[in-house]
Amino acid sequence: MDTPIGIGIGDVGILLPDRFVTPAELADAEQLDSGQREFVERTGIQTVGVLDEEARVLAARAVRTLVADTGADPDVLVLAAPRSPDVLLGSDVAAVQAAAGLQRAFGFTVDGLGCVGSSAAWALGADLLRADPSRSSVVIAHASRPTGPDRVRFPVTVVGDGACAMTLVPGGRPVLRAHRAEMDGQFHDLFRVDYKAGPAYEWREVCDNVDEYRFKLALHSRDRLKRLVDQVLVDAGVDAGRVAATLMQNVTAGAFDFYESLLSLHIDDVCRENLRRYGHLGAMDVVLNLRDLLARGDLSRGDLVLVLNNSQVAAWAVTLWEV
Repeated sequence: MDTPIGIGIGDVGILLPDRFVTPAELADAEQLDSGQREFVERTGIQTVGVLDEEARVLAARAVRTLVADTGADPDVLVLAAPRSPDVLLGSDVAAVQAAAGLQRAFGFTVDGLGCVGSSAAWALGADLLRADPSRSSVVIAHASRPTGPDRVRFPVTVVGDGACAMTLVPGGRPVLRAHRAEMDGQFHDLFRVDYKAGPAYEWREVCDNVDEYRFKLALHSRDRLKRLVDQVLVDAGVDAGRVAATLMQNVTAGAFDFYESLLSLHIDDVCRENLRRYGHLGAMDVVLNLRDLLARGDLSRGDLVLVLNNSQVAAWAVTLWEV
């Protein structure tokens, strides 16, 4: 019996700004009270990048560049949804498909999962390739832009701009060895933007209960991620000692410390560096961190990389990649 070909990463393209500002230079910094300013200082974010285009334009640029550089002709386009759509009743993923010149790719959006959207997208993309051997590649895209004018998401993080695109292909590397994800709908409206109440320049993200985010959701995340890590390692038939590097999304420096203590796994320094320079890039964080970890060149073929991802929705995902 033939051994099935693993599904892995073909290529990754990252679009990052040339212009950076410090959190103190943001327009919304003047509106913060003392507690919120203290929070921003403790995030570990030194600068965030700023781009002017809409999210769907940025995502299309990332895909178009990746396709031009690699010659990829993907069968499927999966858009990890931005924080807010650029149009209502229209289709951001259709706009990305058209602007990126993907003539035959069928597109759809993974929405409602926040940062976990990218992890869900690569799991779905791998499933689509396994389900139909005629498909040759899936491209995943995401763009990070703030919901409204504010970049400070108290009590979560500070948002920067960027976009990413990555392809999944049979025989690609790193290989997706195992993946698990869960969600808990009770937190679905912990954060919200009342976009119908006024124009976009008045949109403000509201956390209905800061203590529930900091304590109740944090405890849920602790339990869920620990269980998911254990399950993924069992699925792959390996123990934690085999993991060469662990990555997660970039929210605050304190989050890295929290999960390191929880899981007894060192969160790779590439996450801290990207947090300091770029701030939080939504579902793009884990794609950027994985690309930069691989580009560093200190991993060998067969090394395992664990990628954690969670969001305030709440959703959690853990993926094990084999270099």
